[in-house]
Amino acid sequence: MTLPTNPFKRALAEGKPQFGLWAALADAYVTELLATAGFDWLLIDNEHAPNDVRSTLAQLQAVAAYASHPVVRPVKSDAALIKQLLDIGAQTLLLPMIDTAAQAADAVAATRYPPQGIRGVGSALARASRWNRVPDYLNRAADELCVIVQAETVQSLDNLAEIARVDGVDAVFFGPSDLSASMGLLGKPGDARVRDAICRGIDTVRGAGKAAGVLAPDPALANAYLAAGASFVAVGTDTGLLSRAAADLAASYKNIAPLAAPVKGGY
Repeated sequence: MTLPTNPFKRALAEGKPQFGLWAALADAYVTELLATAGFDWLLIDNEHAPNDVRSTLAQLQAVAAYASHPVVRPVKSDAALIKQLLDIGAQTLLLPMIDTAAQAADAVAATRYPPQGIRGVGSALARASRWNRVPDYLNRAADELCVIVQAETVQSLDNLAEIARVDGVDAVFFGPSDLSASMGLLGKPGDARVRDAICRGIDTVRGAGKAAGVLAPDPALANAYLAAGASFVAVGTDTGLLSRAAADLAASYKNIAPLAAPVKGGY
């Protein structure tokens, strides 16, 4: 049995644009449906969605047969949580609220076995190693892991060049909502000042030879960030898509309902 490869990591290294969708409904059936839609990657969110290790595992299993690559975000960048997510088979992690190079280095260390890091050794119990059926998993696991750190504060932008240069960090992802709040622009992630700060950040990350990504459900913003050099963009959320489509459908019938004659004898 071979170690599963990480096509998302390779695509980032090659600079191929990768378009993703946030999966926040925390349901394996929904996430499997999303995996058939054609997105390059899906974000299984544990920070702001009601996921846990078991629901994340179910979603990893549900999308395994499809081309969309699962990216998992823990509730925080914590060595114990990272260990659990890696053991259930996550190969790409999006780690929130990384403000300094030291925090980024700690995050990377949590994904590496000793002596390169501090990841606990329990591969015999883990789906990641296919329960020790992947030859030499302990020495090869890091080759297929992708570590993405999130820059979401003014402090992270101040330290961005150092964060991006940390060995083992594959990419930096910008969170416009938290960043706008940190900039004193709460609730204004699309503000021109936030956009400009992210575009400058993208340039800094690319200057360090790393990939840059961002959440941008607004097509105009997504295109601006792509033009600035972002190579992976989350262009929507499942919650947003469902909520908007449901509201639009309901409104379309409510608008015409008064014009339609009632059906007598019907259900």
